[in-house]
Amino acid sequence: MGAHDTDRARLAEVGSSLEIPTEIELDALLGQLDAAVIAVPTIAHEEVALAALEHGVHLLIEKPIAPTLDAADRILSAARRSGALVQIGHVERFNAALRAAEAYLDEPLFVESHRLAPFGVRGTDVAVVLDLMIHDLDLVLSLVQRPVTALTAVGVPVLTSSPDIANARLEFEGGGVANLTASRVSLERMRKLRIFQRSGYMSLDLATGTGEFLRLRDGVSFNPGAPFEASSLADIVERVPIEGGGPDALSSELKSFISAVRGRSPVVVTGEDGRRALSVALDIIGRIEEHVADQSSTRA
Repeated sequence: MGAHDTDRARLAEVGSSLEIPTEIELDALLGQLDAAVIAVPTIAHEEVALAALEHGVHLLIEKPIAPTLDAADRILSAARRSGALVQIGHVERFNAALRAAEAYLDEPLFVESHRLAPFGVRGTDVAVVLDLMIHDLDLVLSLVQRPVTALTAVGVPVLTSSPDIANARLEFEGGGVANLTASRVSLERMRKLRIFQRSGYMSLDLATGTGEFLRLRDGVSFNPGAPFEASSLADIVERVPIEGGGPDALSSELKSFISAVRGRSPVVVTGEDGRRALSVALDIIGRIEEHVADQSSTRA
């Protein structure tokens, strides 16, 4: 067990607070490990991951997997050669509300997410799409589980040189739709996910780990052209509270990684999952850049 950081003061602080050994040289630490968590700036993910994989170290890489698809592919290729596991830190997969809602999920047709946060320096080395929205992209892709067939997106820089607020609309094979909004210039925090499916409507508060499912009552059906009598919404749907419990998402994520390393369970968020989320995120950034360019040419 141990830690490495290029910031020596921070490394000493972490080593002291956790009472673990520290190593100034990365290779010296990697030679002692079976598994590691990579929580460095995104631009350094590839360099550190490849060094670890050369030692056969199993990895939990913080999201996004890498800054580019080429870098992600090199990481995944190295993992296949080494036989090491790679898990990506899309921690919302382990959110208590989502875990509690799994029993009610049934082919979502429309998903809406809002992830808003006050401005902070951390994460501003990348656009808000890679900083915040990618969490919800991974969730949506895991929920719908169909190829994206169409994508539109808009976004604007507010406090940094890259988009600080963005909205994207995804259309999926089979007709599913997702609408995602992310902002890092909000006065309040919000992490909400709404899921609409044929059996009802689900609203999840990812920040509190709670939610509710408005489920169609047994025997209720709608036939086109036929009259339908109901005095209130309660005649049509029943409210099912969703109460997430158990360990927090980060603890669950780390436990799942350890379990996978020990061969007790599969990796929950694979490297391929991380690459898929990154691919869509980069497409969104590309569409935003096109939108900004169109606006500039119009003003000119």
